[in-house]
Amino acid sequence: MKANLYQPINGEIVEVIDESPTIKSFVIAPEQEFGFETGQFVELTLPGEGEAPFTPSSSPAIKEKMEITIMKAGRITAQLHTCQKGQPVAIRGPYGKGYPIDEFVGKEVYIVGGGVGLAPIRSLFLTLADRIGDFKKVVCRFGARTPEDFIYKHTLFGSWRELDGVEMKLTVDECNGDWDGNVGVVTTILDPKDVDIKNAVAVVCGPPIMMKFATINLLEYGFDPERIYLSMEKNMSCGIGKCGHCMLGKYYVCKDGPVFTYAQVQKYPKIWE
Repeated sequence: MKANLYQPINGEIVEVIDESPTIKSFVIAPEQEFGFETGQFVELTLPGEGEAPFTPSSSPAIKEKMEITIMKAGRITAQLHTCQKGQPVAIRGPYGKGYPIDEFVGKEVYIVGGGVGLAPIRSLFLTLADRIGDFKKVVCRFGARTPEDFIYKHTLFGSWRELDGVEMKLTVDECNGDWDGNVGVVTTILDPKDVDIKNAVAVVCGPPIMMKFATINLLEYGFDPERIYLSMEKNMSCGIGKCGHCMLGKYYVCKDGPVFTYAQVQKYPKIWE
């Protein structure tokens, strides 16, 4: 029997993690195992309030729990930010197309991210880390507004840096406290020498303006549009291509994405808005 696309799976929040002043991660235990591919998204329901789409930030290898990282930005996200351990929720999905990991095998993976865009990147990074021997290397260039605005601090400043085959550099827009790293937008820490461009793929996820200028840099470095992967998580609503709210040219972001190559979307206007 074909699964009911509208039927959510019940679950509950089992842990709440404060990531930054405006971002929290919620560890959710569904009533049954729930699988997804990195880059796909789910619809998270808060009973009595509504639902919204989010990309899981946890590893797809873990099916009994799921982490979803949420920025407080609207009515539903504000309600979710008041939730505590034990709060009933529901999940439907997964939806969309994620990152084609098998196409990355044997290549260098160049990941550029910022802000809450590190949520889907975390899931991708954990997936790559599980198979680190399949890739030449993984190069991460991450930015945040201030040091306090970085999420996943316990791993970003720790264990992720220690993995063999991973190169990481961080930057902040504004420096305060005892930050001794780079100061500037994320494009200031990009360099064409970071990877062997002829044998690399790039992944970009973050605020639209960051994605725009990072993509421009990557194109100038010599990346083919087919090898630049963008997470275009904007304007999604129903999750199954019925409402049309997320139309991007001929594509439904929720069905044909949210992961696209730049080659797929470059001809459409206002993709960064």
